[in-house]
Amino acid sequence: MEQIGLILIIALGIFYDILSFAILLKCILSWFPISRDNIIIRILDSLTEPILGPVRRLIQRSPLGGGMMIDFSPVIAYILLYFVFSLLRQAIYAIFL
Repeated sequence: MEQIGLILIIALGIFYDILSFAILLKCILSWFPISRDNIIIRILDSLTEPILGPVRRLIQRSPLGGGMMIDFSPVIAYILLYFVFSLLRQAIYAIFL
């Protein structure tokens, strides 16, 4: 049982690292004039939009988010990802280790 827990924690960590890196890379690449049809941009969009899209919509509906010029959804997504990652890691420890 311990091996399953360790494998799950490692897989969860890799998934978290990939998503975090994809969000960071998407933020950096947004500063450059790159076509939305670029394969790298399309891959990053497919990885990050399931997370950033709902966060962005939530911010826009909030009283503070209506007229903001800066997109804070990546920052909030990082915080949410870390929180979910920590909860899942603790649950795996509690169940398997």
